[in-house]
Amino acid sequence: METFEGHADWVNSVQFSPNGKRILSGSVDCTIRVWDRKTRNASDPVTRPLKGHFKGVKSVSFSPDGKRFVSGSEDRTIIIWDADTGEMMIGPLKGHTQWVNSVSFSSDGKHIVSGSSDCTIRVWDAETGGMQVEPLKGHMLWVTSASFSPDGKRIASGSGDCTIRVWDVYTGAMMMGH
Repeated sequence: METFEGHADWVNSVQFSPNGKRILSGSVDCTIRVWDRKTRNASDPVTRPLKGHFKGVKSVSFSPDGKRFVSGSEDRTIIIWDADTGEMMIGPLKGHTQWVNSVSFSSDGKHIVSGSSDCTIRVWDAETGGMQVEPLKGHMLWVTSASFSPDGKRIASGSGDCTIRVWDVYTGAMMMGH
């Protein structure tokens, strides 16, 4: 069994790197850690707590190539990080008016989708941090999860309103909702 200790509060989000050699974690303690599964070496610059959010980290996600990761926080911001150095690359990105509950990359690594307690979904350019389309609106309560389809043309979102909705990334139109 592998156990990784170091966060000072609840761990809200974890993800394996695409090659399986690292684990990314985000915590209520406002920090992110990138764990090397083989060494767990505390002197590794990325194993130290990464600080950039001033409230709890709700969601973390690696890019498909594993070179970057993104974090979303209760501080309403999103940050894009370098997975090898632990340095902040872009951000904090602002736009949501409540907690950012979910972040994930598109399969080509060019875009990031975020879901928030403000009931919206936003699509960001992963290279510049710019918003790609107007906020996607339709959920009646907080968005708890959002992800891209494999081809990057659709977004599926889940919400506290007990619905799942599918959106067209380019037009922002809701394709279906259940």
